[in-house]
Amino acid sequence: MAVNAALGVALVAGAFWAYETLSGPDTTTAANASVRSVAVQTGTVTKTVTADGTVESASTASASFVTGGTVTAINVKVGSVVKKGQVLAKVDPADAQRTLDAAEADLDAANDSLDRAETAGSDTSSAENEVEQAQLAVDSAEAGVEGCVLKAPMAGTVTAVSGTLGSSSSGTGSSSSGSSSGGGSQGGGSSSSSSSSSSSSGFVEIADLTKMQVTAAFAEADATKLKEKQVAQVTWNALSGTAAAAKVTAIDPSATTSNSVVTYGVTLTLDKVPTGAKVGQTVSVSVTTGSVENATFVNSAAVTTVGTRHSVTVVANGAQETRQVEIGLEGDEATQITSGVTAGEQVVLKTTTTSTNSNQGGFGNFGGGGAPGGGTGNFGGGTGGGPR
Repeated sequence: MAVNAALGVALVAGAFWAYETLSGPDTTTAANASVRSVAVQTGTVTKTVTADGTVESASTASASFVTGGTVTAINVKVGSVVKKGQVLAKVDPADAQRTLDAAEADLDAANDSLDRAETAGSDTSSAENEVEQAQLAVDSAEAGVEGCVLKAPMAGTVTAVSGTLGSSSSGTGSSSSGSSSGGGSQGGGSSSSSSSSSSSSGFVEIADLTKMQVTAAFAEADATKLKEKQVAQVTWNALSGTAAAAKVTAIDPSATTSNSVVTYGVTLTLDKVPTGAKVGQTVSVSVTTGSVENATFVNSAAVTTVGTRHSVTVVANGAQETRQVEIGLEGDEATQITSGVTAGEQVVLKTTTTSTNSNQGGFGNFGGGGAPGGGTGNFGGGTGGGPR
């Protein structure tokens, strides 16, 4: 009996030592709430939405030859600063000139036929119609000759030249195109201009680098808050400490979907172009969607919202009091309070920190020489099978 008792004590003691040695401390997660108060303040509450954007020229033009042919001269290169109407390039005008010569000969013949009809006193309606048609052909042929010379549709900087000397350039067949932002074509050349950049499509691309804008893609939830003329702040990623004020000038009416993400394109005009800003640079855009001056506000973390009801905890004379409040603009960091508290009062701002003690698992029931189990089990079991 004494031997069995001794063995039982030894077994329990050994099991307890193994548990204490091999098991980690208990797993407990405690949320420690530290309470501090902040003052109700008066000032400006703002709400913003943000997106990444790209710097672009506010005015671009794409210039193409009206008349196709072999390129015989290119007078500009990428980076050249040009004036409106300046000659950019030329194609061989030989074919166009032959067409004009033939049209002028037809016009002379038509005029001779009209003169003879008038002298004979016969009906001149047919002859007059031939003269009219011949004159139209001459006008078209003259435009074809002029179209062999490509001129700048707007002042700016050349950003791309797509052709080379000796190459063949196709013609557009039209000498009247363009928009108010870039001006119409000058003499021989067609142009398309826009208030935002597009992919290169003309023989020469021109951009006004003195007038820049920013395009950005905003998430659909944020885009619903945007309106034209809202103020914004643009920060350059590549230019440390560089920022500029801007305004929203256009919001795309239709969305763009990529990888199931819906965004809306937004164009912003810069109030002033910072030094070092270049087309193609990436920027961060922050648009102010709401602002209230002289507002009574608290840190947003001090406001508790349940459904449509809002409350804050006010500290006065060492005591805490929960008050219902009415809120206005919910800003980025502060919330406007329209009633319920006054400036100078202290409200509770709660922050929660979490501390965790890890538990690596323990040993289970020890009984009758059994193996350890999972968890923190009971220490028990028999004293073994010994003689009594």
